[in-house]
Amino acid sequence: MKAPPGPRGHWLLGSLPERRHDALGFYERIHREYGDVVGFRLGTVPVVMLCHPDHVKHVLIDHADRYGKGGMPARLRPVLGNGLLTSEGEFWLRQRRLMQPAFHRESLARLAGLIGRCVEVHLARTNEGEVDIAEEMLDLTLAVASKALFGADLGEMAADVGPALEVALAESNRRLLALFDVPLAIPTPANLRLRRAIGALDRVVFEIIEQRRTGRSSGTDLLTLLIEARDEKTGAAMDDRQLRDEVMTLFLAGHETTASALAWLCHLLAWHPDEQEWMRAGGEARCQMALQEAMRLYPPAWGIPRSARVDDEIGGYAVRKGTLVFVSTWVVHRHPAFWPEPEKFDPDRFAEKPPRHAYIPFGAGQRTCIGGSFAMMESLIAISALLKRFRIHAVPGRAPQPLPLVVLRAKDGIRVRLTRS
Repeated sequence: MKAPPGPRGHWLLGSLPERRHDALGFYERIHREYGDVVGFRLGTVPVVMLCHPDHVKHVLIDHADRYGKGGMPARLRPVLGNGLLTSEGEFWLRQRRLMQPAFHRESLARLAGLIGRCVEVHLARTNEGEVDIAEEMLDLTLAVASKALFGADLGEMAADVGPALEVALAESNRRLLALFDVPLAIPTPANLRLRRAIGALDRVVFEIIEQRRTGRSSGTDLLTLLIEARDEKTGAAMDDRQLRDEVMTLFLAGHETTASALAWLCHLLAWHPDEQEWMRAGGEARCQMALQEAMRLYPPAWGIPRSARVDDEIGGYAVRKGTLVFVSTWVVHRHPAFWPEPEKFDPDRFAEKPPRHAYIPFGAGQRTCIGGSFAMMESLIAISALLKRFRIHAVPGRAPQPLPLVVLRAKDGIRVRLTRS
């Protein structure tokens, strides 16, 4: 069976230099040149990139047992521990089942009012004028995450959480892109920064867990639901360490991905003022279509890495055991065979169901993001409240450039101008 076609790259580094310089442009180019299954190297690591919905289904749904999480979880584990994003196998499955009720529709509905009030308080402090909407949305979603997870403002602890989160995210991005994974125990300057950040986050999270355990605080938040969760077979609950890992995963992943989706939506609305008016008139349904289209064009989770556990065949090409298999959400969402005029912002695409497996902002299969419904609810509440207070205007000459880190950010932020509605 033949190997997938693809660029030869540098004799030693493979395609790593081009991937580092412009990852998204690189993926788009090799898709155009080589098709839906592309093989290349990142250093010594063989990679197969997949761009077709049928291949998404093959790897994430039909044959998910053939593909593990690979090396990515190990590089995030210093921050996230053994939470849902990094764990695998029977342990992951037990945790998923244990946590699922906390994200059922009924549980989330009880959080809607809390999120709404938090959004309103934040927007009441937002001023007119030119702003970095990416930073604004990070601040907003941090406030919402603390409310939804812990039921209260972080108060005095917030001064430690914000900077620590930023360092943890920055160092996680750096570790993911590094050629070599330097163990956290080695006291490099970067590792020392990360250890300090993790320590600050741990102090906050463990303190809140301890307060809840001892009855010094209470609430109907996600932390309460996770503390009360019991394994249906054994009746076992999560210990403090596992609670910490799951809370940290929800805190970092949920806060960052939702902020990304909202920031890119605001960018698109700034350049499409008519759509803003339709959203104000069309209510939640229109807002949801626009949000879905924003996440198609700028998916916060812009790629899904897996590692082949066995030899396999995809699209008529050989995929060898140990190969890094990369589902390119960015390319799948812009595949011209499934999305006419793929670069165009057109929320009306979502008046009907999107092509099957061609739209995967939260992944697919059994490892679909557990917080997807929560993220959509939070985002719809936030964008609706924002559009009631403000109109969003473009700032000419400040077009943002997507920056694919752990989450899809914008290089140098996203500048817009806000005026009162």
